[in-house]
Amino acid sequence: MAGFKQLSGLVVPLDAANVDTDAIIPKQFLQAITRVGFGKHLFHEWRYLDVEGTQPNPDFVLNYPQYQGSTILLARKNLGCGSSREHAPWALADYGFKAMIAPSFADIFYNNSLNNHMLPVRLTEEEVEELFQWVWANEGKQIEIDLETQTVKAGEKLYHFEIDEFRRHCLLNGLDNIGLTLQHEAKIAEYERNIPAFLR
Repeated sequence: MAGFKQLSGLVVPLDAANVDTDAIIPKQFLQAITRVGFGKHLFHEWRYLDVEGTQPNPDFVLNYPQYQGSTILLARKNLGCGSSREHAPWALADYGFKAMIAPSFADIFYNNSLNNHMLPVRLTEEEVEELFQWVWANEGKQIEIDLETQTVKAGEKLYHFEIDEFRRHCLLNGLDNIGLTLQHEAKIAEYERNIPAFLR
């Protein structure tokens, strides 16, 4: 898994608070157990005018031409609230998002996002409001997220964010749970060699 160090990308300004996981990926699309294929159903009930998902809603921000190819989602507080479903970050990642910025995230959604190698960035409500204004005023311009320096850069503005050091280490080095375990492969092998015979 590739490490996450810096990201420069377009931002989708989703001007909504308390966006729950059912809005992110509705329950009727949860049957699959692999991580791929959910992007087409992301925000399905907001993104499409029909149940089949063949008529895009021209008034939904994800369908605006200027935001196609965006890799950063900007939202208001409490992003990812509601029921616990790992499919929510799967859908966001499958669509192409690599990072999210909001004043706050639901705890389980926040951790699920990190586990799926997506960076959730928490800024203050005032800073998020400034970013919304900047994105709306600077159509087509990218912002930069630097995990090494823990900063977000929009034009001349620079914002600092906090992240748990262990989570930061995992993202920077592209480590999932398996990768973390393999870092200690030699010690695990040594332990197994030294297990008393009567315990084997």
